[in-house]
Amino acid sequence: MTDQAVDTDGGGLSQDPAAQSAFLGRTRELKELRADIERAGLDTLSGRKAPRARVLLIAGRPGSGRTALAEELAAQVAHDYPDGVLRARLSEPDGTRVPVERLARELLTELDRTEPPGADEDDLTEALRAALADRRVLLLLDAVADAEQVDALLPDTPDCLAVAVAEGPLTGIADVRPCTLGGLDTKSAVELLSRHTGSVRITVDPRAAEQLVELCQAQPAALTLAGGWLAARPQAAVADLAKHVHAESDEGSALDRVFRLVYASLPGAAARMLRLLSLAPAGLVDPHTASALAGCSVSGARTTLDDFVALGLLRAADSPLPEYEVPGCLHGRLSALSRKHDRPAELQLARARMLERTVRLLQTCRAVTETDSPQAREKLLATPRDLRFPHPRAAADWLRARRPALLAAARLAVADGELDTLARRLMSQLVRAMVAHFGTRAAAPDLYGIHRLVLDVAERRALPREKAAALLNLADLDARTGRTPEALVRYRAALDAGREANDPYATGRAMESVGGAHLELGDYDRAADWFGRALAQHLARDERADAARLYGRVATAHTYAGRYGEAVRSWRAAIAGYRKSGDVGAHARALSELARVQEYAGRPEESLRTCQEAVERARRAEDVRLQAALHLRLADTLDRLGDPTAAGLERSAAERMLREEPVDACEIRSTSSED
Repeated sequence: MTDQAVDTDGGGLSQDPAAQSAFLGRTRELKELRADIERAGLDTLSGRKAPRARVLLIAGRPGSGRTALAEELAAQVAHDYPDGVLRARLSEPDGTRVPVERLARELLTELDRTEPPGADEDDLTEALRAALADRRVLLLLDAVADAEQVDALLPDTPDCLAVAVAEGPLTGIADVRPCTLGGLDTKSAVELLSRHTGSVRITVDPRAAEQLVELCQAQPAALTLAGGWLAARPQAAVADLAKHVHAESDEGSALDRVFRLVYASLPGAAARMLRLLSLAPAGLVDPHTASALAGCSVSGARTTLDDFVALGLLRAADSPLPEYEVPGCLHGRLSALSRKHDRPAELQLARARMLERTVRLLQTCRAVTETDSPQAREKLLATPRDLRFPHPRAAADWLRARRPALLAAARLAVADGELDTLARRLMSQLVRAMVAHFGTRAAAPDLYGIHRLVLDVAERRALPREKAAALLNLADLDARTGRTPEALVRYRAALDAGREANDPYATGRAMESVGGAHLELGDYDRAADWFGRALAQHLARDERADAARLYGRVATAHTYAGRYGEAVRSWRAAIAGYRKSGDVGAHARALSELARVQEYAGRPEESLRTCQEAVERARRAEDVRLQAALHLRLADTLDRLGDPTAAGLERSAAERMLREEPVDACEIRSTSSED
């Protein structure tokens, strides 16, 4: 296998559910859970209709097989819920509670429902309940942290079913009977063991197998590790492993004892890599993550990861990429080992290597889309082969598949409350890659979360420059998704932060954006005033190109307000600025807008002359689209002036340009038509 980073064809273990081992045991628990679905609730017994979905609770410690039981139950009853199964994990692998806001948005995405990126928790949960009101779905909530999470996500319809997986009871959720898991029955536990060892070693010493099951307390996770240890040692007897487990210290649970045995059998380099996997964002590991953490090759990391899967230390993730999950029942144990055996400086360095590798992959993920730039292509070819993507589609597939881990990496980068250079680069590259592949609107919810992370750190650390940048980015997302009043509030806050930081760029940008928000809201006087403030700042710093652009924005506000004289003067000032800077294309567009305003002001002859000058400038700028639009506008003006012959010639010229340079004819027409 090569070190090519982005083998989106996978090549890992089979992810086909049919290829996975059949579910074992838990017959009694499944029967009780299915009966609980049909059980009359307290509302029914009191003569009232159940107002919400029934909640089934599967309680057990991590490693007891609680998630596998929930998935088996979902598979058995899925036909009763034709609108599908929705899944959500309510805790991070390290036990951190996942915010309800994030959970609700993810579930809405699964339902193909979108909410504005700035929507708060109440809006999102209300939207989720509305989306589920006319559906019959099964909601599988894994690793529940508390009852409040379940309550917030619970559908307001008895036609849905929620299956919650938690470590203990959910106090606060009415009418819930927990199904508490212990170990497997002996027959199922032995069969689980034999799937790893083969039947021969079990058959020749069934009593040793039963003894090992007893030592493992019939816990699926402990049995899986025991089976992996035996599978790696074909010559070892089951009785040998039973003796080793029995000899282990009684400290901790059965899973602790078996895990210590398996861990102790690892070579030093593999043991170190396994410990460092506790740093993997969201518990999701790919060969690059493991390679960066351990400081080894990508191919070597993947071989070791596959060995860990065979030992039961990792699970192959349901992903088109080579990707693995750190089991939740092992995450805390790996973290404890890492704190014990690795110095803080080593952990910090491993984390930095991992985030740096993520930054470089995001850079190439974006760069592969810049096919028109010779400089970008040259830079991409200079990148090591194992960090390159073969084509944009492979990069987009990688970005989509690794999205949960990448967003978790962003959270990890600022988890210590700092916003160092590496964290800034990671945030920047993640935003740019998502915009390049998915577009701003589609990526807006994720972008919003990233900018909120920056804002939170900036506010805690009193970093006004970073606060201003984050507020501007958040406000831009609000503005693009129709939340203009919210955008205006953030733009004003960004202006205050920019002034505090003495940052002229942020201040000027915020002033202009405040004006743009007022313009969108129809307050043209305030819009013109704020554009004028931003203009004054650019003039004071002799920033001619920006000043010319601001003159145009002032003119636009005056035009909407019907103040055509002020608009004409502002457009002439913009034109003078573009002429001095030598920006021929912008000069042509400004002349085009001036001609439009002259037409509105009832001066068609002046508009005609200005439009003809604009055509010449557009020709010099080789802007065929603008030339065609201007010829159509000239035709309309000539019609009003009573010259249909000349108007026909202008339309013919526009049609000829459209044939020679295909563009959106509807867009051309809208550009040339009057408001």
